[in-house]
Amino acid sequence: MATAAKKAPATKTEAPAEKKRTPNAAFMKPLTPSPALAAVVGAKPLPRTEIISKLWVYIKEHNLQDAANKRNINADAKLKEIFGKPQVTMFELAGLIGKHVK
Repeated sequence: MATAAKKAPATKTEAPAEKKRTPNAAFMKPLTPSPALAAVVGAKPLPRTEIISKLWVYIKEHNLQDAANKRNINADAKLKEIFGKPQVTMFELAGLIGKHVK
């Protein structure tokens, strides 16, 4: 039984090691939150990524993740104004925020 000789991988097709990612300018653009969203994240303009981060801080501080399914967020009075319903999934969160920023 003959064994196949291993050849060294070609270096031209390999991905570059540690290429620094540049952030997308659209994500870094400061957006002004609506009054309902400002009650949770503050009134000063923030990038979309920071708005989502501050929302998660609020959700964790107020223990609003559903105990049975951590992917669901139970809305309190402030978040109900933003979400428009009593419970949303974490995947809906970014889409619902888009209606509350300019």
